[in-house]
Amino acid sequence: MWVFGETEMTYLAALPEPDARSRLASLFTFDVPAVFVTKGQQVAQYFLDEAASAGVPVLRCSVSTKEFYRRIKPFLELTMAPTTTLHGSLADVYGVGLLFVGDSGVGKSECVLDLVERGHRLVADDLVLASKEGNDVLIGRGHELQRHHMEIRGIGMIDVSALFGVRAIRQQKRIEVIVSLDMWDKRREYSRTGLEEEYEDILGVQVPKVTVPLNPGKNITVISEVVAMNHLLRFAGVNSAQIFDEKLKQYLEQDYE
Repeated sequence: MWVFGETEMTYLAALPEPDARSRLASLFTFDVPAVFVTKGQQVAQYFLDEAASAGVPVLRCSVSTKEFYRRIKPFLELTMAPTTTLHGSLADVYGVGLLFVGDSGVGKSECVLDLVERGHRLVADDLVLASKEGNDVLIGRGHELQRHHMEIRGIGMIDVSALFGVRAIRQQKRIEVIVSLDMWDKRREYSRTGLEEEYEDILGVQVPKVTVPLNPGKNITVISEVVAMNHLLRFAGVNSAQIFDEKLKQYLEQDYE
C-alpha cells in the first residue's frame, strides 16, 4: 500500500509529465495492492492512467496523512496479525482471560457456564480465534457465527446473551492463563506447591498454564476463580508459593541453629 500525501503530490506536480509518468510506472512495477491519496487532493489524469495500466486502484480520502495512518494502523494490525484456532473455552474471570482446554467432554463448557452464572463473562466456547498483537499479547474472540453460543451436553445449544444478558458476554479478551482440565491419573504427579511454573507456546507467546486434575467433588468453578485471583496477585508482584517457601526455609534454618 502506498500513501501519497501533500508532499508527494506536490513533488509529482513539479515534474514534467513524461518524467512523472516514468517514475509512477517504475513505482507500479512493485506489487502494490492500492494507492491512497490523502487530504482530498486532485489526482492528475496521467496518474490514474498509469495506475489503471498496472491494475492498481487509486483511492482518495479527505483526512490528513497523519490522521489516515492513525485510523488504518489498528485495522492493518488486526487484519495482518498472526492467527490460529484453539479448541477450548475462553472466559473473563475477575478481568483475567482464562482459556479452558482439555479433552472433549471433560466439562470445559459446563465450568464456564457456572462461571457466567456467578457473574463472570463468556468470550468464546469450543472454538477460540486467537491473534497475536504486538510481541506478547494474545487476543481471543469467538467466530462471528458461533459467538456467545454454547453447547451443553444433554441440553444442546444455548444463547448466553439471551439467557443472562449482555453483562455475561464480551467480544474479545486477552488470553492470560491456560487452565487445563485433566481427568485424575494417580500415576501422574501434579503440582502441590505452585513453585513449578508451566507455560505453553501459542504463536510464539509463552502463556502460563495451570493443570487441574478432576475427581469427584472438586469445585472447578471456585478453583478457576482462585487461579484468576492468584494471577492478579502475581501480576502485582506477590507470589504466594515463593513467600511460603522462603518462610519455611527460614524456619528450618532457625530450628537447626
